[in-house]
Amino acid sequence: MPGFDFTNYNRNAALHARGVPLPKATSTGTTIVGCIFDGGVVIAADTRATSGPIVADKNCEKLHYIAPQIWCAGAGTAADTEFTTAIISSNLELHALSTGRKPRVVTCMTMLKQHLFQYQGHIGAYLVVAGCDPTGTHLFTVHAHGSTDKLPYVTMGSGSLAAMSVFETQWKANLTRDEAVKLASDAIQAGIFNDLGSGSNVDVAIITQDKTELKRGYVKPNER
Repeated sequence: MPGFDFTNYNRNAALHARGVPLPKATSTGTTIVGCIFDGGVVIAADTRATSGPIVADKNCEKLHYIAPQIWCAGAGTAADTEFTTAIISSNLELHALSTGRKPRVVTCMTMLKQHLFQYQGHIGAYLVVAGCDPTGTHLFTVHAHGSTDKLPYVTMGSGSLAAMSVFETQWKANLTRDEAVKLASDAIQAGIFNDLGSGSNVDVAIITQDKTELKRGYVKPNER
């Protein structure tokens, strides 16, 4: 039969009447972004960690090391992002040692998506993967269910819509390093000021073929 099917709605209403709590949506909190520029890639994040309506940590580090030229920004369940990135970092190092080659960003992304898909979204890790390798500069998003995107600029987390509005209005091709850093920083600040799940400072990581610069507290718009 064509049309809408309301059987699940009736089932959920019957379960609720018996005292079974309905499943609640969980906010990922966080604003994380990534942006490719001429010669590298920049990722940025806010530093607020929440537990429901409570701010659990005002200066949480959401930029995670994977390899010297590959970094991740994580949104979702803090423990899941922390441990998932640590596991992939270890596996990628072992892979690099066994092959005798620098690790590739696409290898990191593939390892992450296969790991997360295996757990069908129950590992609440939403990641922006960025890096430089012998094949060039790369930027991916990896969702908790295992889907991925490859784009010149990306946003994730509960503040992603506010951040994306900055990118959509200000991004242009062949950005310079300084322009990309400012754009990413402005996008995070849009998340900080327009999303209750994001707040505190802006952390930035700038990745090029030569080096990675991690700037903790690059902007502090909420100093007391």
